[in-house]
Parts: sequence; C-alpha cells; structure tokens
Amino acid sequence: MARIDVVMPQMGESIAEGTLSRWLKQVGDQVKRDEPIFEISTDKVDAEIPAPSAGVLAEILVQEGETVEVQTVVARLETDAAGAGTEPALSAPPPAAPSPPQPPAPAVTSPAPPASPQPDARVKSAGSPPTPSSPERAVPTPARAPSPETDRRAGAEETFEERLTRKSTPLVRRMVEEHGLRLGEIPGSGLAGRVTKQDVLNYLESGKSASQTPAPTAGEAVAPVSRMSGPVVEPWPGDRVEPWSRIRKLTADHMVMSRQVSAHVNSVIEVDYSRVSALRAAKKSEYAERGVNLTFLAFIAKAVADALPRHPVLNAAVSGQSTIYRREVNLGVAVALDWGLIVPVIRHADGLSLLGMARAINDVAERARGKRLSPDEVQKGTFTITNPGVFGTLVGLPILNQPQSAILAVGAIEKRPSVVQTPDGSDALAIRTKGMLALSFDHRIVDGADADRFLAEVRGLLHEFPESAT
Repeated sequence: MARIDVVMPQMGESIAEGTLSRWLKQVGDQVKRDEPIFEISTDKVDAEIPAPSAGVLAEILVQEGETVEVQTVVARLETDAAGAGTEPALSAPPPAAPSPPQPPAPAVTSPAPPASPQPDARVKSAGSPPTPSSPERAVPTPARAPSPETDRRAGAEETFEERLTRKSTPLVRRMVEEHGLRLGEIPGSGLAGRVTKQDVLNYLESGKSASQTPAPTAGEAVAPVSRMSGPVVEPWPGDRVEPWSRIRKLTADHMVMSRQVSAHVNSVIEVDYSRVSALRAAKKSEYAERGVNLTFLAFIAKAVADALPRHPVLNAAVSGQSTIYRREVNLGVAVALDWGLIVPVIRHADGLSLLGMARAINDVAERARGKRLSPDEVQKGTFTITNPGVFGTLVGLPILNQPQSAILAVGAIEKRPSVVQTPDGSDALAIRTKGMLALSFDHRIVDGADADRFLAEVRGLLHEFPESAT
C-alpha cells in the first residue's frame, strides 16, 4: 500500500489560498479516482475537488472552515502500489526539509515544499493527532510570524510593511486599503506570517480597527467604514444567529466597496415583449428538442450583446483617472443560489446566436448550482445582467459589479393593459406582454444620455427582434 497526498489546488492564477468548506468523504471511506471528496471556497468560486487517485481516505489534516495556502496537504489517500510511483515526490519534502544533503527533492516538487510543511504543522497543532513527522514539520513554525522590529533589524532595505505587501494577494491589499488599515497591524496566520483574507475579516470583526485607527481631523477625508464596524446588535431570546458563509462575506465586501467606489445612477425603461413572446412560443419546442430551454433572458442577453459594441462606455472600466474600453463583450449572468449569489461569465457573447446564447446561459446556471464552475468562468466580465424579475420583482436597482461600468436588471415580464394605436390612427386598450429594464451605471464615466441611448437601442432590438435570428 502507498499513501498519496491530497493538496489544496491552485484554482486560478490569482488564487493564493482556499477555505475547505466541507468534507464529502470521511476517514475510512472508499473513493474512486476523480470522485469529489471535499468542497472549497476561494475568492472567486466554490468548487468540488476530485480525488487524485482511487483508494481509502486514510487521514484528514485540514478541518472544515479552515483556510490554507494552495499546495497545502489537506488529506492522504491510502492506495495500492500502482500509485506508489508518485508517492515519493509528494511525501519526500517533509523529511528532506531539515536535512541539507538532499537538494534534488525540492527541485522535483518546487511548488510543494514551501507550502505544505508549515500549514501542516499549524493544522496539526490545532488539534489533529500527532504523527512521527510532527516534530520535524514544526521546526520552521517559530519563524512564521516575525515582529516588525525583528524584520527591520534583519534588513533595513525592505521594511516589514513592504515585505508583507509583497507577499499578500491583490484581494487582501484591496481590503486593507478600503478599510484604512495597515498590513503590519494585522496578525497573519498564513505561511511565514502572511496576512490572509480571513485574517483581515477576523481583525475587522474584533473591532480593533475602529479603536486603533486615529480619528480624522477637520477637513480630512474619512476612510471607508467596514461593514463590521456598525452598531453592536445583540440577539434577543428566541432569535436564531447564523454566521455568514464565505460567499456571503465576499458578496458583502464587494457590494460595500462598489457603493463606496462608484457614483451610482439608475435609468428605467419599459419594454414591449409581445414580439419576443410570439417568437419564443414558436421556437420553444424546437429548442427543447436540442436540449435548450429558450427563455426571455436569452433574447435580452442577445440584444444587450449586440448593442454593447456601439456603446463602448457601457462596456468599460475605470482605472484611476482613465477609462478602459473593453474590446471583448463578456456577459456576466447573475445566478441565485441557496447559499448566495454568483456571476458566471459568457465570453465573447457578441459572437453568439440566439441558440448559442440560450445554451450558454443554461449551461453556466446549471454548473453554478452544481458547484462545477472553474475560477476562470467567473472572471473578466465586462457587463452584467441580473434577473430579479424571475421572482416577480417589477424593477430592481442593482449595485455595480466592480470594475464594470454598468449592470442591467430585468423586471418581471407579464401581460398588462396597454394603449396601442389602431391602423386608422385611433387609440385602443390592448393586452401586451411587458416588463421593465433598469440600468445602473457609473456616472464617473457614463452620462445619462449614454445610458438612455443604450437602453433605447436594446428596447428597439427586442421590439423588432428578427425571426431570422432565431
């Protein structure tokens, strides 16, 4: 028998850590190769992680809710000798680390040695049963959390704050800046004292930032206030207290940041979907035979993707005091989940037919609910569509999905009485299929006229949707 290490995977280039949210298998369970064994949450997406080999789950090293660096060993599988060929490469670094005469081992698994030994020591010290290798893995631990004074004495060329900044992820640096904090004042639990996103959240929850940040003087700009620094609210008898999930925390951070960063303005327009409704009724069964559910959202997304190239400021982003006009049209489609909200992205949406758009929306929504999206599929969106109307909402005014300059909310589509003009020019009441489209946009770069022209074109495309496009 041989043992195979199961590591926290690298889920995207910018992902440096992940939270192990749930174990799908327990110690002693049989697992098949590529069978999901645990779930992780990262800064971008939730995902199920498959087993690298068939065998028995012999050891769990990271418990649910713990956040660890990528390449950290989270569990071990006991498998047959066929898998032993990869075992030495995965398990050699721990004993080789304290022994200088073995340089080849780090060269074989260059990403693994720095990441796996120290998190393992931290996890084991938190309550996992000790193993013979525990003392060896614990050796580097004391150097993992240096003090500012020690760092400054060790090298005057790079300050402790600069060193932490260099080692932190872009997300952590952004959070620290938004909340008016300094990396050096936040205790780091990551590798070599690295400050993780969870460290920042814990620090904010502790209330230390509010007490340690000096009050602004008269005329001085006030730093953004954390969502955690509001009034203290105590539960009453009979209340149910439910801690936020990771995805809820990320959503909250992102929404508060977006409100603070952008000048939000909204425009609303009414759309007559009668023609779209007739086309949908005529084509729905044909699309169903191809395995595609044809929804109103597919028509709207198609019209938006076709219109955006002619309104580039709605497909743009702010960078400092410059505007980046995106060449690609990548539509984000918000998907409501039982545990939060996620926005998978449909790349190059302006090149899709109505059938392709409908199929893409069905696909990303289904995989989002099944936690099968990759991190790349929730990044690089240039414009977002959200559909609160599916729940009966007449109109919604959403918050921008940073760093995008606009987001469109689709209101409920239903039959309503409407005034129409008859062929002889007189007015009459008729039943029409109608709904609202609401556009939230960043007034720093998008003027009201730009937004309204875009909405008018989308409405026109839906009013006169060509049958040939179906």
